[in-house]
Amino acid sequence: MDTKVLQGSVLAITDNVVVPVNEVLNAVRMVQKEAVQEINPLIITQAASLSSLPVDTLSTDFVISISKSSDFPGDKLFEEFSRVLKPGGEIFIHQTCVVAKETTKSCLERKLLVVGFSDIQVVDMAEVGSFGIKAKKPTWKIGSSFSLKKPVKSLPKVQIVDDMDLIDEDSLLSEEDLKKPQLPPVGDCEVGSTKKACKNCTCGRAEEEEKVQKLGVTMDQLENPQSACGSCGLGDAFRCGTCPYKGLPPFKLGQKVTLSDNFLTADI
Repeated sequence: MDTKVLQGSVLAITDNVVVPVNEVLNAVRMVQKEAVQEINPLIITQAASLSSLPVDTLSTDFVISISKSSDFPGDKLFEEFSRVLKPGGEIFIHQTCVVAKETTKSCLERKLLVVGFSDIQVVDMAEVGSFGIKAKKPTWKIGSSFSLKKPVKSLPKVQIVDDMDLIDEDSLLSEEDLKKPQLPPVGDCEVGSTKKACKNCTCGRAEEEEKVQKLGVTMDQLENPQSACGSCGLGDAFRCGTCPYKGLPPFKLGQKVTLSDNFLTADI
């Protein structure tokens, strides 16, 4: 098997007191996918109390974090990882967690994302109860900018031909459409007060006559009210059972009896 030499500097950090070099090499192989012959990693142990790393900015190609505690590494160390890594550098977090494994995974992924790492992936480990997470630092630098070119959507072109056949709108109308509407004939209901309602009555006289027929009173009795007992005009309380004006409002003798518009409308 061909053996390749890993180029670049490697920083390993752990909260343990002692960490085997072979464990660091195995973590490198999980990301590089190749055998490692010669590397000289810088290993920092008992780093749980550190808030900064004794490493120059943008000086490291590969960072490895090895821990058995879900509280390590802290937020400050994640910022330090981003500081010391070169653009395009990679980070691998090897975590051995007995309880709340999924919660620890999501927490670490969120911290990597907040700091600015991309290509975050969870790596399956052969060791029971352990997992790995690898990510990459973007190649762009903090503060860099570039313009976004929004694609311009061109409108579809419509070709208008001058000799195109146009349709006359009036030609779409039939002979029936061109005929004027016929208005209903005007009746002679309003000509004379003694005339009856015409067949096509529209003035309301036919409705009034229908109301009178329901009451059993003739038009002559409404136009010239007469009373044999003299009490018909006083109202229903003074009228006899056969009074033709029963149900009509009180009136004065000799005065024309008129009906209100809502006389036959139900009260409820």
